[in-house]
Amino acid sequence: MHITSKPPILYFGTPVVLIATVNEDGSSNLAPMSSAFWLGWRCVLGLSAVSKTTHNMRRTGECVLNLASVDNVAAVNRLAKTTGTDPVPQVKARRGYRFEREKFAIAGLTPVPAQTVAAPRVLECPVQLEAVVESAHELGANDEALRGRTIIFETRIQRVHLAQSILMDGERDRVDPDKWQPLIMSFQQFYGLAPRKVQHSTLGEIPESMYRSPDLDRAIAMETAST
Repeated sequence: MHITSKPPILYFGTPVVLIATVNEDGSSNLAPMSSAFWLGWRCVLGLSAVSKTTHNMRRTGECVLNLASVDNVAAVNRLAKTTGTDPVPQVKARRGYRFEREKFAIAGLTPVPAQTVAAPRVLECPVQLEAVVESAHELGANDEALRGRTIIFETRIQRVHLAQSILMDGERDRVDPDKWQPLIMSFQQFYGLAPRKVQHSTLGEIPESMYRSPDLDRAIAMETAST
């Protein structure tokens, strides 16, 4: 039995990402978000137009997408209602946000250098994706009520760093979904995945190599050129 409903948000469950960017003075900013999805070696992000991360990504054209695991939940919570924008934008102030300059320090996380971008990786995150901005546009740009509130970024991944603990045995380029436990945000609450798959997946019978993106070949060429 279904009813017609009007929930104020439609966050049915997506992975938590810690986005690292570089501020104007060269310091690092780190912000948690969960409006993200991946296609091939590209990631689409939805961010508040007034966030420091948005300003940094527009200015520098790059970032690192650090995917949090269930083990990182305390650090994410420490970052959750902070912003690198001073003064705090009114929309965030009304929601209880406060300005914090030293995001890595308050989260208890460790910045480590990336290889293709200036923004740092988060050592404690099992997945670290170095990315560049390919395009950005406003969500609802043709709607006066929505215009100017949210920016949609399309990013291209240039380099991937994976913790060995989440790889398939004997593999270096395949993540084991039974080992990888992403932190999930669902209707503003944290969740993890079930410890095992629910059922065999028919789609899982298709080799991952058949989904290979030209962006992967571009990333390999960049890595080869730099060595």
